Amino acid sequence: MGDAKGDAKGDVTPASPEGDCQDGRCGLIKRPGDLYEVLAFHLDRVLGLNRSLPAVARRFTSRLLPYSYTDGAPRPIIWWAPDLQHLEDANNDQNSCTLGWLQYQEMLQPHRPTLVAGDAPCSSIPHSEWSRLALFDFLLQVHDRLDRYCCGFQPDPSEPCVEEMLHEKCRNPAELVLVHILVRRSAPSRLVFIDNAGRPQHPEEKLNFRLLQGIDSFPAAAVATLRSGRLQSLLLESLRLDRELWESQGGAGGLRPLLRTIDRRARVLLRHIREHNLTLFEDSPR
Repeated sequence: MGDAKGDAKGDVTPASPEGDCQDGRCGLIKRPGDLYEVLAFHLDRVLGLNRSLPAVARRFTSRLLPYSYTDGAPRPIIWWAPDLQHLEDANNDQNSCTLGWLQYQEMLQPHRPTLVAGDAPCSSIPHSEWSRLALFDFLLQVHDRLDRYCCGFQPDPSEPCVEEMLHEKCRNPAELVLVHILVRRSAPSRLVFIDNAGRPQHPEEKLNFRLLQGIDSFPAAAVATLRSGRLQSLLLESLRLDRELWESQGGAGGLRPLLRTIDRRARVLLRHIREHNLTLFEDSPR
């Protein structure tokens, strides 16, 4: 965990890490391979979802960090939200509530109220939040939250879900659970999207439509952006603000293949919405 008070090019000032983090002045330094989390953050903002924690790319030189952090490679640093709600169960502390796949699908049924009964798992989270999550995860092909078992596509033998024998559980849906379903104590009805690097190289013929299962409506403003034909240019405009990411990826030329992939997935999602006559909803004013 890095202290955001310190200069990325200098030493981090020794202080009270616990106090700083509780005050929202910490960040989590992640692996160079997670750099796409920064792209995901910009996608989240361009679409007006505003559910991802702020993320930037930085190079670190502080002597307080291990050498592997200061070897010149840019790394993503994600803002540490001090009030993320975690379950007390040590084996399930990456969730704010426990939710199985079958419970999740039942909760999405049209006959269910927007907020299900208070004693149900994740009862504070309205349907619209799951719609935002499904849209975001489909564009990035983030499988970890809704389909960590790779049930929605045929995984390669090298996939973690195969190596960890998770894929075998697809035969028994009652065993499947959602992970990284998180909210903040200050906003228990809004999901927080974490670990969003997704799969930029995931082949188009294997797109995971299971991420969209049970979702019958999507946020109108985000869909309007996807339909506008300006998604790539809006993302470039936003990504240009993070100079470290921009330069490390080779500027617009280096980023365009990634953005074209997201744009193609957006067109597939729009076709899915059209072919299934799915509805759009307006964001309620805050």
